[in-house]
Amino acid sequence: MSDTLERLYQVVLDRRKADPETSYIAKRLKQGTAKIAQKLGEEAVETVIAAIEKNRAEIISESADLLFHWLLLLADSDIKVTEVMAELERREGISGLDEKASRKLKGKSS
Repeated sequence: MSDTLERLYQVVLDRRKADPETSYIAKRLKQGTAKIAQKLGEEAVETVIAAIEKNRAEIISESADLLFHWLLLLADSDIKVTEVMAELERREGISGLDEKASRKLKGKSS
């Protein structure tokens, strides 16, 4: 799975300098972080709606859109997919409740 994300992320990076008139990726990146984040949120909502409706095909389609726009946000933020995967690997084997509690403790000490 991460190979597919890595390849698609590389496409996003490669198209950053493309003509926004002919490249969706370049157009979105040119619009800036707020617009990219807004689009990511829209795709998340559409995924949620598909899930509530139990529409399997739409869940798959909207999830693909969601991941694609997530990759745009990562590229815009100069974050590599491998950094996110490393964070997921760090959390592997840790209770979700414990991990969330540790983030709250870190926030209070800052």
